[in-house]
Amino acid sequence: MFTKPINFLIIFFLVFTNTNATPPVKTNKTTPPNIIIFLVDDMGLMDTSLPFAIDGNGKSIVHPLNQFYRTPNMEKLAMQGTKFTNFYAHSVCSPTRTSLMTGQNSARHKVTNWIKSEENNKTPFGPKDWNWNGLTKENVTLPKILQANGYRTIHVGKAHFGPYGSEGEEPMNLGFDVNIAGSSIGQPGSYYGKDGFGHIAGNKARAVPGLEKYHNNEIFLTEALTLEANAAISKAKDEHKPFFLYMAHYALHAPFNPDPRFIDNYKDAGMNERTQAYASLVEGMDKSLGDIIEHVKQLGLGENTIILFMGDNGSDAPIKLVDNYGSSTPFKGKKGKHWDGECAFLLLHRG
Repeated sequence: MFTKPINFLIIFFLVFTNTNATPPVKTNKTTPPNIIIFLVDDMGLMDTSLPFAIDGNGKSIVHPLNQFYRTPNMEKLAMQGTKFTNFYAHSVCSPTRTSLMTGQNSARHKVTNWIKSEENNKTPFGPKDWNWNGLTKENVTLPKILQANGYRTIHVGKAHFGPYGSEGEEPMNLGFDVNIAGSSIGQPGSYYGKDGFGHIAGNKARAVPGLEKYHNNEIFLTEALTLEANAAISKAKDEHKPFFLYMAHYALHAPFNPDPRFIDNYKDAGMNERTQAYASLVEGMDKSLGDIIEHVKQLGLGENTIILFMGDNGSDAPIKLVDNYGSSTPFKGKKGKHWDGECAFLLLHRG
């Protein structure tokens, strides 16, 4: 399942950050690569115009849902990099995110379910020693390793590494120099700046922290996080440091607030309003990917930046399940299930 790909990522990063590694450009000294993990919440393998399904000969198969969504920047990234078509994640978010940080599978780190901020949500089927507190300062994490190798480590967006009051609630306890909008919460109170992202209106118990300068403004959460990420990248360059950006969007998680920049693209697509809203979230996320890549290029860092694009679990698109087929059709299942429909995806690009 997730163990081999994640351990591969840890080893991959360590090789590139080793001072004895072969530099990507012939210079007098090694130039460590910048690293971006672009993690999308609740995005399944069919929530994109880029087909991940393949036939027996390894050829891509385009399915109807691929023709519904619009993700041109994912398509471009795949053309320039490597597309992994057999890549599995956990079926819910917290175990995947903990594995990404530690390189461990859930049997070792013991985060086996999503973490509820307010209380222990261990189910009757959970292990007796399941780790509700998530990550702690004692954990060896990817950002800590990169930080020790001279990187500026940047967390943007959803954290969900531990409950309220835990050490994992604050990403800066886990090796990040910068934390933008990350806390215990696993979903946003609102995607709208006019709602204060949940502080003014919406689900106040899940209000997104640290973005007060956007409150009461006509801006979407995905765009605000992208602007903050690009500013943090610029600061890292100004400090002459390689950067590690963990870009963990709250999208595509509910609530499915329509992104006004893209919602009109889906009005005549034959889907219900919630599914149209979900598609607008997808397209907004894809624009964020393109905007960050373009910003990195404009800074002259594009030839020395590794980008990994992935989802944390299967799709939660509001498409009705019929015999457990829905948002991942023709694969069975979705988020929270244990069939192929909950599989994730990975795109890898080395500048």
